[in-house]
Amino acid sequence: MATATPTSNLGRVIEITGPVLVCKFPEESLPPINQALRVVSTGFDLPEPMEVIVEVQQHLGEGRVKCIAMQATDGLVRGMQAIDTGGPIMVPVGNACLGRVMNVVGEPVDKLGPIQTELRSPIRRPAPRSACSAAPAWARRSSSWS
Repeated sequence: MATATPTSNLGRVIEITGPVLVCKFPEESLPPINQALRVVSTGFDLPEPMEVIVEVQQHLGEGRVKCIAMQATDGLVRGMQAIDTGGPIMVPVGNACLGRVMNVVGEPVDKLGPIQTELRSPIRRPAPRSACSAAPAWARRSSSWS
């Protein structure tokens, strides 16, 4: 749901405050702002495995990044592995999504099964141009009109 192909850039969760996580990476390989990370419970004794998608929001220095979780953080603990996905959070797009309900990481929540599309787009991208912005200059509303 999240993203591009995983990279070998690995970090660790060092702080959890509600939906905000701080992860530590090697200083020479900090993930960029708006990059998706997968926090996984590999190596921890939990009833069932956990995977939470987080997005880098700020570089704090000393190899640390502040992230915001896109899912519940209940059960996450310090020391869990943070895997740099190599890209932003990607969600399904296109006609297959019409009438469907999905969460912010692109997982369907409407109990209608998986969304059948190969088209994916990042959650952060420029807004589409509207028809009004393409109007000729003489047709645009002037600021002197009230």
